[in-house]
Amino acid sequence: MTQPFSIYEVGADNMLPPAEITVSQWADENRRLSGTASAEKGQWKTRPYQREPMDVLSSSHPCRKTVWMCAAQTLKTEGLLNFLGYITDIDPGPVLVVEPRIEDAKALSKDRVAPMLKYSPCLRGKVADVKSRDSDNTTLHKAFTNGAGHITFAGAISPSGLAMRPIRFLLMDEVDRYPASAGTEGNPMYLAIRRTDEFEWNKKILICSTPTVKDASNVEREWLASDQREWFVPCPFCEEFQTLNLGDGSGPGLVWPEGNPKEAKYRCAHCGELIPHHKKAWMEERGEWRAQKPDSDIPGFHLSQLHSPKKAWGTIASDFEQAKKSPETLKAFMNTVLAELWEERHDVKLDAQALLQRCEPLGNVLPAGVCVLTAFTDVQADRLECEVVGWGRDEESWSIGYHVIPGDVTRPEVWNALDEVLLSQFPHASGLTLRITSAGIDSGYQDGSVLAFTRPRYNRRVFATKGGSGGAGPIWPRNPSNKDHTPFFVVGVDAAKDAIYDRLKVTEPGACYCHFSIGPNYDLEHFEQLTCEKKYTTYHNGYPKRVWKKPAGARNEAFDCRVGNYAILHGLYAAGMRLDAVADQIAQIVASQKDKKQATPKPESEPRERYIPRRNWFNQ
Repeated sequence: MTQPFSIYEVGADNMLPPAEITVSQWADENRRLSGTASAEKGQWKTRPYQREPMDVLSSSHPCRKTVWMCAAQTLKTEGLLNFLGYITDIDPGPVLVVEPRIEDAKALSKDRVAPMLKYSPCLRGKVADVKSRDSDNTTLHKAFTNGAGHITFAGAISPSGLAMRPIRFLLMDEVDRYPASAGTEGNPMYLAIRRTDEFEWNKKILICSTPTVKDASNVEREWLASDQREWFVPCPFCEEFQTLNLGDGSGPGLVWPEGNPKEAKYRCAHCGELIPHHKKAWMEERGEWRAQKPDSDIPGFHLSQLHSPKKAWGTIASDFEQAKKSPETLKAFMNTVLAELWEERHDVKLDAQALLQRCEPLGNVLPAGVCVLTAFTDVQADRLECEVVGWGRDEESWSIGYHVIPGDVTRPEVWNALDEVLLSQFPHASGLTLRITSAGIDSGYQDGSVLAFTRPRYNRRVFATKGGSGGAGPIWPRNPSNKDHTPFFVVGVDAAKDAIYDRLKVTEPGACYCHFSIGPNYDLEHFEQLTCEKKYTTYHNGYPKRVWKKPAGARNEAFDCRVGNYAILHGLYAAGMRLDAVADQIAQIVASQKDKKQATPKPESEPRERYIPRRNWFNQ
């Protein structure tokens, strides 16, 4: 028999409209910070630039969707938490929070949401008690005690978590890190948004992320459809309003004395005065949001760390000086600090002939800059192709040798020849002898033969690898997968290809530059293989995806070998190696040997000092 409806069981509060209070007002009055999940502790205080983005989420505001394209640690996570607290206390309903991975969803629930529910007095008792066998409060699902809704946490890769029940409040965090498809079901953003259709008149959709790559960014697409609000602040000298940007040192933006970025000041776009950092608080208190596309009914907000009180301009300038050493760190700086899109130049094909002309005579001795050797092997039906690469400070690299081993790859003699290459010893300009520290072999073809070769050599850091699909994963995974109890690693080839392509465009020796040697197999065909792939933007259900493609019939073994070497280098990073530290070790050994030659021999009665280096990555 169906239980009859009772207003007493639902509660009078649920029959009333939500209180006339904004999200920022609720947070200022009610939210308490524990200090365990953030650097601050005590009563929450909304910063000027945070107020308007949060208030458009209030029940009384007409907006149904808003977009935050913001730098890290400025607005996204704390604004999302304040909105969750507001919903729980003021306007409960079914909520879905979508993170890139299920691990991210669990971390947000345990580390951020649970402390907020515990330490904010007005939220106590409004979510079911935590009980080991009570499904009303788990890490990924928290039901409201008044029966008016729930908070569900999901990973963007899980189709079941995105297509189960109707949702009124949808909070999508870090959307640029979502996979292109949730399993086989399609784009996760599309799946999640469809769940709000039953609440068309009072739903709220929050889309937030630090941006990534131009023309392939989910948050960029949503931002372009919004009214594109920028945070304008006045100059303390001329009081003219402007947005803050990094600049190029000659016009508006951060400027600092050469070699001393900690002394950075901001040059006003109107009067040209240099504004010291201690004036920033005055500027931010008087700032305002201004829409650049006011005809849109979707509020969109863009904010960089230049406005954050937690980040001094001198710190940002110092971070930039460090970040510009490599394309990857500069990209991360642009995305997470400046909240700007990274524009890839993969549409410009590299010139194979120009790379060939860069080849240098290497000789029989490794250059002094080399401190670690890696190798990677591509497996074909009738041959193995293996490249040995030397790495130095700031990931400067040298091609040491490219070996083509012909023969049936199911025969042991081919693999024996490869093992001889991997066991080679290389004289170094310092007088040391270096060996290959780690090697990888692609197991995408003849995986049985590859795994049979790598299994007994696993302790020598000879790994079986396989390229992973999509670009969301890391270049080197933390843990290997197992196939027939044999470890192999699924590497993020898209990210590694991006990195190698960026390095091939570096034209001056130094950080990230690729040196190529004059020698066998480094001919025009090699560089045509190295540059044959190109990155394209494809669309599925209107959502962009960047994919690498090569022309039909073209060979790309040289590119795969260099990409594989870069993945193996990241495997060494994961094991604790640091290139600069290894370079320092080599320099210390050379200096120690030099000192021994110059020093006066000690009497036999005195014990001789022995130099014992730390972990010897370059000679394992």
